[in-house]
Amino acid sequence: MEKRIVFTGGGTAGHVLPARAIIERLREAAAADVTWIGSRRGMERSMVESWGIGYTWVPSGKLRRYFSLRNVSDLFAVLAGIVASIGVLRRHRPDLLFSKGGYVSVPPVIAAHLLRIAVISHESDLVPGLATRINARFSDRILVAYERTAERLRPLYGERVIVTGNPVRRAIAEGQRERGLQRLGFSGRRPIVLFLGGSQGSSQINRLVRELLPKLRSRCDIVHQRGSHAAAEPDGEDYRSYSFVAEEYPDLLAAADLVVCRAGAGTLWELALTATPAILLPLGTRSSRGDQIDNACYFAERGAAVALIGQEAGERRVMDEIAGLIDDRQRAAVMGRAAAAIASGDPAGDIANLIMSLW
Repeated sequence: MEKRIVFTGGGTAGHVLPARAIIERLREAAAADVTWIGSRRGMERSMVESWGIGYTWVPSGKLRRYFSLRNVSDLFAVLAGIVASIGVLRRHRPDLLFSKGGYVSVPPVIAAHLLRIAVISHESDLVPGLATRINARFSDRILVAYERTAERLRPLYGERVIVTGNPVRRAIAEGQRERGLQRLGFSGRRPIVLFLGGSQGSSQINRLVRELLPKLRSRCDIVHQRGSHAAAEPDGEDYRSYSFVAEEYPDLLAAADLVVCRAGAGTLWELALTATPAILLPLGTRSSRGDQIDNACYFAERGAAVALIGQEAGERRVMDEIAGLIDDRQRAAVMGRAAAAIASGDPAGDIANLIMSLW
């Protein structure tokens, strides 16, 4: 008998892409009718619809951790979202709702709880975000990536908190270096450094690439994912630029000897799964709640990456770290193995099995 499940979450790719790995496993193991609840203009919509999954939007208000008069209007938006979510859930009658976080997930989670629909919430970051802390109160299971995160939540939620790791699509592990080299047109005789700006691009990383490109070209080949709004440097014999990477990403990652990137939870677990050494430049607290700093420090403490925070990420320091890792292959290999140790197990499969146990 076909089971119905509603996923919710959005705002960034990190709140969406991990769910794809879970959905793939559910469809392999059982007949599953999947629907997604997101926001009206969220970037998650195009991603979800490209997977052939039905998408419904509900009103949602931004969750702020500081005082603002806009919190009042957003409270009404959240209430409207709960009412709308109740209507959506009554129409679809799911057996379970799965939340990947982000402020848009709060109304559907509360609505599912009111309708006595089983709820599972998953937190990818080391330190739970505000949406997860709210959703946890209404969830039957609270899944986290790290034991340290579980230690923060178990005093409140006990055995409902389960450490699963972060789900990653199988395709990431199936990337091939030779295929990546063919896509890039590189020989593979020189080290390859992959700069990842994330789904929305990174002005900091783009600026570093522009500044460092003359020095890098004498030492390595460069792959630069810059985002759709950034101007591209002309491709050359040793430089390739992409606005976004999708289907080619697993092969590019397999071809890379070193990655320079932000410290989003999903990206970190992709690096860990592929044992790829990395230099992490996490978003600061001016533009985020600091979750990437926590993630980056966790990996750096375990020797799984180099974390450069704030003023540490200057041109000279970044170049020194890149040179140190591409020149010392043994150090890079040790770093890759340390990263792989973090991502042991099969999070996507374990989460899919847990979902099916609650159906």
